Amino acid sequence: MKLAQALLERAECQQKLDALERRIQANLKVQEGDAPHEDPAALLREAMEVNETLCLLVQRINRTNQALRLEGGETLADALARRDMLRKKRLLLTRLTESAQSRDYRLTHSEVKMQVTLDLGGLQREIDALSKQFRELDTAIQGVNWTQDLVE
Repeated sequence: MKLAQALLERAECQQKLDALERRIQANLKVQEGDAPHEDPAALLREAMEVNETLCLLVQRINRTNQALRLEGGETLADALARRDMLRKKRLLLTRLTESAQSRDYRLTHSEVKMQVTLDLGGLQREIDALSKQFRELDTAIQGVNWTQDLVE
């Protein structure tokens, strides 16, 4: 199984667990004398099995991420952490830029006028650079995901 397939399976397991929990919750309590639409005990057993499958899958994914290396020698696990940090930095700068660019409408000329305290052009250039780094790193990660097998 390729790493990318394992990642897709992990997402499916997580979605299935969420759905099973909702179904258990919906059948957990019924009015006295009524029967639940589905057997909550059977749903709970199924949820526990899916959870065990998910745990084993995540362990294999983690071992794979530690074992695989990108072209520059960085482990896939480290590259994933770096990609997350690039995403968070870019999001922070984007939010700040959007906030600074929002208009402060004044009702009269006597109200206080606001001015931006950061260089928006510089922030935008940094956002662009982070976006490029993110794109390049994400492409490398995706390439590894679709070409490498999952470690046992």
